[in-house]
Amino acid sequence: MSDEAYQRKTAAFAAMLVKQAAWPAAIVVAGDSVAPLVASARGALHAPLAVLALLVAAASAVVVLGLSALLVFDALLFRLMATHGDEISGGAAVDDMLSRMRLKPAQPTPRPLDDRIAGTRKLLARQRIAFAVFVVAFLTAGFWMPR
Repeated sequence: MSDEAYQRKTAAFAAMLVKQAAWPAAIVVAGDSVAPLVASARGALHAPLAVLALLVAAASAVVVLGLSALLVFDALLFRLMATHGDEISGGAAVDDMLSRMRLKPAQPTPRPLDDRIAGTRKLLARQRIAFAVFVVAFLTAGFWMPR
């Protein structure tokens, strides 16, 4: 991969990560702010399953927000990589920063860009699963519970 293609790919992936971190977080914050109101208006807070669903929604919301924060952090690391001329120096800069922050031990050789992208996609998949759990729990507590 040429240096210009590497920079384009890394910057595009970082921009995509910011979007993918923002919209689930915004929906979760909005949903968690109205979930108790919707559930109480429907009288669902008297049903034990509705209360359990609200607790699951709140717990999954915390997970979604945490994973969104990790995705934004990864997006910033990919932007840092994109500022370097080639994949090796960009990866070395990220590895150096992570080791100085004591988040990862120092690596003798930087990981390839595709490996880093694959690891971040795993985080993205976990966020989507947690978001799906939130949506199901939110809808269960607010709309599907009997009155």
